[in-house]
Amino acid sequence: MIQTIRNAWKVPELRNKLLFTVFALLIFRVGAAIPVPFIDTQMLGTYIQAQSASIFGLLNVMSGDAFAQATVFALSIQPYINSSIIIQLLTIAIPALERLQKEGGEEGKKKIAAITRYATVAIALIQAFGYYTFLRVGTNGTSLLTVSGIWPAFVIIAAFVAGSAFLMWLGEQITEFGIGNGISIILFAGIVARGPSMVSGIIGGVTNWANGLDAKTYNVLHPAFIILIVAGMLLLVAFIVFMDNSERRVPVQYAKRVVGRKMYGGQSSHLPIKVNMSGVLPIIFAQSIASIPATIGMFVPSAQVEGSGWHTFLDIFDTRGLPYCIVYFLLIILFSYFYNTIQFNPVEVANNLKKNGGFIPGFRPGKPTSDFLSKVVSRITMFGALYLAVVALLPTIVGNIMFALGSSAGRSLAIGGTSVIIVVGVALETVKALEAQLMMRHYKGFLE
Repeated sequence: MIQTIRNAWKVPELRNKLLFTVFALLIFRVGAAIPVPFIDTQMLGTYIQAQSASIFGLLNVMSGDAFAQATVFALSIQPYINSSIIIQLLTIAIPALERLQKEGGEEGKKKIAAITRYATVAIALIQAFGYYTFLRVGTNGTSLLTVSGIWPAFVIIAAFVAGSAFLMWLGEQITEFGIGNGISIILFAGIVARGPSMVSGIIGGVTNWANGLDAKTYNVLHPAFIILIVAGMLLLVAFIVFMDNSERRVPVQYAKRVVGRKMYGGQSSHLPIKVNMSGVLPIIFAQSIASIPATIGMFVPSAQVEGSGWHTFLDIFDTRGLPYCIVYFLLIILFSYFYNTIQFNPVEVANNLKKNGGFIPGFRPGKPTSDFLSKVVSRITMFGALYLAVVALLPTIVGNIMFALGSSAGRSLAIGGTSVIIVVGVALETVKALEAQLMMRHYKGFLE
């Protein structure tokens, strides 16, 4: 990874793209530190910290602490992600949108992108109003606003919506002029920025737990659990990298053909099908859907009152709770299949092989080949989806065990595990994009 960045830095074009990406992320971090006026950020931060194991804590992690500080970028890129999910689902359900995406060409893609932007602003407006309602009601009847009235409400909602729209635009600029997927990189930057506080929270939780034990047990367990957590994280990263590079290679044979006096084809090749074809997107989308109960709860004043029905409902969807884990597990599998269906079309691949004189040994070109590829992709997708779901929930399970044993570090560990998957996945995707651009430049130089 470091060698790839060094090689890219030597190329002026790629160096400019890297500098543009870094500058864009710097703007993101500056905006994440600018608070919206009329809000008591100190009380809000204390409340979000106390709710670190809930969905509010998860939203705070995804925004890089901007949610707890009520900054301009408090909503982060969640509205854009939710909008993308909705538009992609509607593309399948509405024939007009499906034709626009498949047959509209470049103009159709631009129209779909414009619709997604409008939907993003609408969703940001709804979430901003919900966030304002949550701030106005406050905790246990104590408002988190320093000033009340129509004008402060307008300023707060407008600031949140403008911040979300600007992040959407910034992500698109990174995608076009920088390196990698801009939206994923912004999410990556937010999680990494909060990394030190998450690590200190885990260490502090283990330390407090160990200090509560007798001296004999403390000497045995305190360093052991710190080492165990670090080793577990390193093994998790190594396993994610291994699975991300895993693929099923389907053998392809090309028939010989004579063109003039020359003979073409006859060589053997393979069709690579990645185990994790959709990357970290199923996890990001699953988190966005799983955060809907907390978003709805923002609109209900009684949700912040202990013992109320809405408060109990939100407790059920605590990030450590069994219902949340089940919903999260099923959503990851659902979105893995959904994204792989969009990315890999067996019928189209089979037709392309047939046109180029290629075939899979043991299967006739056409429908038999497409049926075989569909079966292979279905099995691979199930394995990849289970990998994502299990790895995403494994830290939560370990965190629950530690919390049951009396360690508050389990709270940070549950959310931190999901963050590791996103950070590692986005880092790998960005490095691959950088390597692809380096390879493309080498080919250009060779041809010229």
